[in-house]
Amino acid sequence: MAASRIDIVATRLIAGGAAMLASSVLADSGLEHYRGSFANPTMVLPLGSAALSIAVNARRSGKPESGGSEAPTISHVASTAVGLIGLGFHVYNVTKRPGGLTFTNLFYGAPVGAPASLVLSGMLGGIADRLSKGEEELGPIGLTSGRAVGGVVSVGILGTVGEAALLHFRGAYHDPFMWLPVTLPPIAAISLGRDVIEDTVRPATTVLLAATAVVGILGVGFHAYGVARNMGGFRNWRQNILAGPPIPAPPAFTGLAIAGLGALLLMKARR
Repeated sequence: MAASRIDIVATRLIAGGAAMLASSVLADSGLEHYRGSFANPTMVLPLGSAALSIAVNARRSGKPESGGSEAPTISHVASTAVGLIGLGFHVYNVTKRPGGLTFTNLFYGAPVGAPASLVLSGMLGGIADRLSKGEEELGPIGLTSGRAVGGVVSVGILGTVGEAALLHFRGAYHDPFMWLPVTLPPIAAISLGRDVIEDTVRPATTVLLAATAVVGILGVGFHAYGVARNMGGFRNWRQNILAGPPIPAPPAFTGLAIAGLGALLLMKARR
């Protein structure tokens, strides 16, 4: 059965969100693992899987009705698996330090939540592939495709907020704008979660998700400014880009919000 116009647009948004998440992972993990001198050979895995995820999801976003080869499925499974393995390594990196699970170790150890973005990219990419094949139900107990995506996005945004809250707390919220990614996105996530539970679509949720996408873009500018404020600015970029706030991290909000907008389109179409 041919996909409707709404399904095509929704698939583009979900695959595009997955590609943006993978782009954030590729750049962020590349910088952070370079800082760690790739001491563990497995540190190259998220770079390879994220690059493959970008290629596959970008193609799906451009051609949402393209054929169903096995390559995309392998890519999404690989992204999810590598992300889960990364979570284990990052938790171990924090807990093996003197004192174990303390704020200091969470601040300066491997970012525990960062690999989860790759897991989310793999999950959303896999959902986009199944949507392109016309599958209507993607979750347990008859959960429709839009509600399944919405649930993943809602949880993903809350997890990303947790990571941002931790690192902004390390920075003592010295800039009032540092409160923005820990106040607006969680409201959007809760609103989306409520829509998923009640199987409804409220205009406020669309506005909140769109605002969350903008927050992610603005965050790149604020983080770039934070890097520029260090001694030498971008003239000393080799040092400051590692010492300053992570420029590639905020687009994770944008990628999730875009996928969330795709979920809302699907929910509207199924009502």
